[in-house]
Amino acid sequence: MTSERELAQAARAWPFEEARNLLKRLGGKTPEKGYVLFETGYGPSGLPHIGTFGEVARTTMVRRAFQRLSDSPTRLFCFSDDMDGLRKVPDNIPNRDMVAKHLGKPLTRIPDPFGEHESFGHHNNARLRAFLDSFGFDYEFQSSSDWYASGRFDDALRRVLERYDQVMAVMLPTLGPERRESYSPFLPICPETGRVLQVPTLERDVAAGTIVYLDEDGKKIEVPVTGGHCKLQWKPDWAMRWYALGVDYEMSGKDLIDSVKAAGRIASALGGKPPAGFNYELFLDENAQKISKSKGNGLGVEEWLAYAPPESLSLFMYHKPRAAKRLYFDVIPRAVDDYFTFLARYHKEDEAARLGNPVWHIHNGQPPQSSVPLTFNLLLNLAGVCNAEDPAALWAFISRTAPEVTPQNAPALDSLVGYAIRYYADFVKPAKRYRKPSEMELAALADLLERLEALPEDADGEAIQSEVYEVGKSHDFADLRAWFKALYEILLGQEQGPRMGTFFAIYGLEESKALIRRAVASEDLSVG
Repeated sequence: MTSERELAQAARAWPFEEARNLLKRLGGKTPEKGYVLFETGYGPSGLPHIGTFGEVARTTMVRRAFQRLSDSPTRLFCFSDDMDGLRKVPDNIPNRDMVAKHLGKPLTRIPDPFGEHESFGHHNNARLRAFLDSFGFDYEFQSSSDWYASGRFDDALRRVLERYDQVMAVMLPTLGPERRESYSPFLPICPETGRVLQVPTLERDVAAGTIVYLDEDGKKIEVPVTGGHCKLQWKPDWAMRWYALGVDYEMSGKDLIDSVKAAGRIASALGGKPPAGFNYELFLDENAQKISKSKGNGLGVEEWLAYAPPESLSLFMYHKPRAAKRLYFDVIPRAVDDYFTFLARYHKEDEAARLGNPVWHIHNGQPPQSSVPLTFNLLLNLAGVCNAEDPAALWAFISRTAPEVTPQNAPALDSLVGYAIRYYADFVKPAKRYRKPSEMELAALADLLERLEALPEDADGEAIQSEVYEVGKSHDFADLRAWFKALYEILLGQEQGPRMGTFFAIYGLEESKALIRRAVASEDLSVG
C-alpha cells in the first residue's frame, strides 16, 4: 500500500512542487536552528489587504505540503516592517493633521490616530493579527521594531557593517546617479527628532560597530548600528533578515523580482543563503490594470467576504499563482461554484487524486463533508426572477425540489442564499438588460411553452432540459448556444445563465410557463 508520503512525493499540485524544491534545497535535513522557517512580510503603513491574505494563504499551502514530505519542525513568521519611516499620511485614517507632524518617524513611534494603541504601527499590527486570526492561520507575528530594539539583529547588523563594501557593490548599480551620491544601507534614527534619516555614511568603525553621519544641523554624529539606533534600507534589510533568521522559504510578487535578486546577492555576501520561493503574478482590475492600494481599483478582502464564503477566496488564491488574474466582483460566483464542485469531488476521489484537489490545500487535508444542491449562479438567477430580498423567498423554491433540505440542516446552503441575495442586489440587478424576442425567437418560445404544457407537473430538470434542447434544434438558430443565449437575454436579462431545465424545475413549472407567457406577450420582465 502506498504511504501518504510517497503519494505526496508524486503529487503534481504546485504547493507540493514548491515543497519538494525546498526539501531538495535543505538536502532533506533539518536546518541547524532546529526548524524550517517560512516567512511573509507586511508593510504596516496601511491596513491589511487582499495581497496580504494571498501571500499568507499561499505560503501556508506550501508549508502544509512540506509537512507531508518531511518530519522537520516548521514555523511561519509574519514579519511587520514597522521600523520604516512613514512617508505620507494615509487617506483613510482620522487625525491626519496629527499624524502629519510625525512624518519620517518609524511607525511604532507615531501616536495612534485611532487612539486605541501605543502607536500607529501597533494599531496596524493589531489589525494584521486580527485579520490573520480570523482565517485561522498558524503563524508567529514578528515586529521589526522589536527585533532592532532588543538587539536580536545586532550580530547581523555588525555583519552588514563589516561587509559594507560588498553590500554597496550590489546596491549602487541599481540606483540613479544622484541617489548613488547619498546612498547608505544604514539609516540612522535621529536622537533629537526621532526621524529616519536618509544620509550618507561618512565614516565606519567596524570594531566599534558605529557609523558617522551629518545630522540635519550639519554636525557629525557617531551612532552604533545596533540596538535600534539605525535601521537598514529595505533591500539590505530584507537580506539581513534572511541571514539573521535563517529564512528558508519566502515568496513575493512579480514586481519584486529585481529586489529579490539584489537581496539574494546581499544575503550571500553576508554569508547566508537566500531562501527558496517564487514570484507570484499580480492581480488586475476589471480593465486589466494592475491593482493599486493608492488607486483603490481592486477588490478588498472584506468586500469579497460580504458576498461569498472565505473558502472561495482561498480557492482563488490557490489557482495558478504565477498567472495574472482579474480580481473583481464578477469572479466571485465562479469561485464559489468551483469551490463546492471541488469539495463534492474530493469525497469521491482516491488518496492520490485528493492531494491534487484544491480543497485539500485549503483545509489542510481535512475538508468538511458539507455540500450544496444548488449552484451559486442558480441562486443568483432565482433571486433575479423572483426579485428576492428575503432568504425565505429563495428557500421556498429550494424546498420545492429538495424538501428534505432546510436552513437548519444545510447551513452552508443557507449562507449561500444570503450571499446570493446581497450579490444579486448589488451587482446583477443593476446590470440586467432584458430584450424583446425576434419573430423567430417568439415562435421558439411559443413552441417551448407548448412542450412544457404537455409535461407532468412533477417533471424533473432532465425532462425539461430535453424539451428545451428539442426546441433549440427545431428552430432556425445558428446553434444551441444561440438558443440558450436568447433565453438568458429574454427571460433573465443577462448574457449568461444556468442550465435552463434545472432552473425551470426549481423555479417551478407553472411559474416558468408564466414567465415565458409574459415574454411572448412582450411584457416588461424587469418588473416582478
